Amino acid sequence: MVLSLLEFGLGLEALLAGLMGLLVGSFLNVVIYRVPKMMERQWAQECAEMAGNAPEPAEKFNLLTPRSRCSACGHLIRWYENIPVLSYVFLRGKCSACKTPYGVRHPLVEAATGALFFFCAWRWGWTLTALAWAGFCATLLALALIDWDTTLLPDDMTLPLLWAGLIVAALQWNPAVSLPGALWGAVAGYLSLWGVYWAFKLATGKEGMGYGDFKLFAALGAWFGWSALIPMILMASVIGAVVGIAMKFSSGLREGGYVPFGPFLAGAGLTAMVFGPQAILQAVGL
Repeated sequence: MVLSLLEFGLGLEALLAGLMGLLVGSFLNVVIYRVPKMMERQWAQECAEMAGNAPEPAEKFNLLTPRSRCSACGHLIRWYENIPVLSYVFLRGKCSACKTPYGVRHPLVEAATGALFFFCAWRWGWTLTALAWAGFCATLLALALIDWDTTLLPDDMTLPLLWAGLIVAALQWNPAVSLPGALWGAVAGYLSLWGVYWAFKLATGKEGMGYGDFKLFAALGAWFGWSALIPMILMASVIGAVVGIAMKFSSGLREGGYVPFGPFLAGAGLTAMVFGPQAILQAVGL
């Protein structure tokens, strides 16, 4: 009886966390779209200043301003048109004004964030550990889609993720990883991909990945420790290669013939959180 009540309470906590995840997922859609735009505006302003030109006045643009609107007709999204998942279903995935399709990714991001938050609360309860891992999930999901869209991994997200992993280990909110393990995981994660980058560049004269990948892998090392790096890089490399080959045969590769590596690193990190790093090795028979 007591066990049943505890399970019921845990289920309610996980359900509440899942609902909160839906709301966070709605905000992540804004982050995924606007952060690269904000970076482009900042670069344009810096270039203008370096050239001695006054930057052109522009509309205030950040994560909160202006209000969300339809990209086709400019219709301002009302609050009841922005309810996670439900609004998409009721509007049949179209703008209420011009009927332009929105695309299915928005509700998928919301649903995925809700599911990940539900898992964190189900596994770790209503604790600071669950809160930390929920933040980890949200950041990885946003980074994966930003990198897929733009091949950018913003420092404003990768570096806080790295520091958060070290802080969580220092506060012992992640009992599986000690602070020394997190520190050396971050060091090993960064240097391993940095070494691969330079080896590939010296051998071919080309850049095989960006510095954002180094920082993201360092962040994963901080969250999981150095011993988890091999399973995660193995999984990311194998899946990345399979996706790259499939896109090549389907003529889906973008100009330059490359596939961003960040989404596969992020996927490996989320897999390691849910199943554990060793489960990745067992899945491939190692």
